[in-house]
Amino acid sequence: MKETARISGLIKALYNGHPWLEVTIMDNLSKLSWEKAGKKAHPRLNSIWEIVNHLVSWRLNVLKRVQGEVIKTPENNYFTAVTDQSEQAWLRTLDNLQASQEAWIQFLEQVDDGILEKTYPVNNMTYYEQIHGIIQHDAYHLGQIVLLAKMQSE
Repeated sequence: MKETARISGLIKALYNGHPWLEVTIMDNLSKLSWEKAGKKAHPRLNSIWEIVNHLVSWRLNVLKRVQGEVIKTPENNYFTAVTDQSEQAWLRTLDNLQASQEAWIQFLEQVDDGILEKTYPVNNMTYYEQIHGIIQHDAYHLGQIVLLAKMQSE
């Protein structure tokens, strides 16, 4: 089996499959209303919605990196306030997340394993490390989403 296929399996599992940690992104987001997604548990914390937007932006950032583009990360690290907190806007956010998932799976299905050894010039990490980094990033923020959702249900 190709290494990129194994990586694709990890991304699929964490998103909406059966990962080792038994928690998935979509299992948690699908249970949330748009009101809860936009609510802040504390003024200094990000809302779940802001975290999801951050996830989408980083997923696309790293995808562009491994496609050969050099990306400058914005100073806000892709954390911005959600200005339209309507149900339709939340559904668009979830659609954007799904589109980022599909873009990653399509990329990994089409690319040769040899790309994994390439190095991203800004931080000298291999594409393999970049891709595993985005999986770790998703898992990290999934933990935050789970905790924030639990805080709202208490």
